Amino acid sequence: MRKKIVAGNWKMNMDFDEGIKLIENIILKINLKASLINTNETGVILAPPFILLQKASELCLDNQTISIGAQNCSQHEKGAYTGEISAAMIKSTGANYVIIGHSERRKYFHENDETLGKKVEIVLENNLLPIFCCGEVLSERESGRHFEVVKKQLEETIFKFKKNDFQKIVVAYEPVWAIGTGVTASPEQAQEMHKFIRELIRNNFDKEIAEQTTILYGGSCNAKNAVQLFSNPDVDGGLIGGASLKADDFVEIICSIEN
Repeated sequence: MRKKIVAGNWKMNMDFDEGIKLIENIILKINLKASLINTNETGVILAPPFILLQKASELCLDNQTISIGAQNCSQHEKGAYTGEISAAMIKSTGANYVIIGHSERRKYFHENDETLGKKVEIVLENNLLPIFCCGEVLSERESGRHFEVVKKQLEETIFKFKKNDFQKIVVAYEPVWAIGTGVTASPEQAQEMHKFIRELIRNNFDKEIAEQTTILYGGSCNAKNAVQLFSNPDVDGGLIGGASLKADDFVEIICSIEN
């Protein structure tokens, strides 16, 4: 049975002290609602800013539910790349996951499929687990090209990996038009795309891998709409933005995946 995951992408929010308080609060509230969370089937990932990775890993070391992830990494192993963070550096903090290809990285930092493919490769080489993001912008959705766009994003990147490597990847579908806008894809739209992605995985690999691949929804998922979104058979959890910055809302979303 494939893993269900709720991942919190904090983006560029929280200073060091604020981040520690939020993590401690999330841990406390998860423990209080432990009876509502099946830790064998559901995982929680926190992706704070880089400055918090090591401390977050320490705080969650004894917690069987929570893993720590980075929001990005360099496509280079090491060297004269001022300001960059390597996969090896991330690994050394105790983190387990890395978000690759978030729409904001594609838009603001012009990351293309070639770059993202290299990032996934170096993440895997360092025994980290990629959360690979894909999704269409509003104009692509309105013109009916959303399936075509997502298919190309996957074919040019993670579908080039061998089965053994692909099985380590979590896929996150982000309808870009729904990120930070307050607009959410309907449960039907989310299920339609998630099912399409799973069928693509089946066609490129096999049925078993398709059924085992975790596919997350990312796009203004919150405590109010999580139950509806997560009730879809091909939606295995969420990549949560703003709602992950509030412990009560984030833990409520985690509990929603069990309903």
